[in-house]
Amino acid sequence: MAKYTGPVCRLCRTEQKKLFLKGDRCKSEKCPLNRKRGAPGKDPKGRTGKRSEYGIQLREKQKLKRMYCMLEKQFQLTFDKAQRMPGITGDNLVQLLESRLDNVVFRMHFATSRAQARQLVSHGHILVNGKSVNISSYIVRPADVIEVKESSKKFVVILDALKEVSKSGTASWIDLDIDAQKGTYVSHPRRADVTDLADIKEQLVVELYSK
Repeated sequence: MAKYTGPVCRLCRTEQKKLFLKGDRCKSEKCPLNRKRGAPGKDPKGRTGKRSEYGIQLREKQKLKRMYCMLEKQFQLTFDKAQRMPGITGDNLVQLLESRLDNVVFRMHFATSRAQARQLVSHGHILVNGKSVNISSYIVRPADVIEVKESSKKFVVILDALKEVSKSGTASWIDLDIDAQKGTYVSHPRRADVTDLADIKEQLVVELYSK
């Protein structure tokens, strides 16, 4: 499967927004945005002028796509599926992104970033309803139980990631048992519940793909 292998901090600098692609590093003083680093490239100031309508829509799509660690084709397919679902396309898109297995593993604090969560899934450390699932894009449904495989429960990266629960808590649509390293995806989140996307305007993404 294709994936982005370049420096991820460069993506945050490009969008001038924290995309939280490197876990704890994004919250530390090592984050380039905390050090007021500008956009990458030889002439970043030359790209800070007024953007066109298309440019604004494109940047919004890039933010959302990169936050969920997806490439263009996969993101486009997810949007197409959201468009076919009943209801508001933008809300459907966020729902589909949030119900991806790698994202749910991240939300349950089994990993400090979505990229790390994807690695846990692809390496077979995660069970869904008692069965091993190694497909990151697997869509989790309400009442599904996600847990760390028994032989993986002593992994340092997982134990360290779970320490974040005491600091930031868990999402309202997830019921987590820290000691058992098991959680239930209670329901699909409402758009207003996904607070870390509060400044993302998914309607601009809908307008971009609808052209």
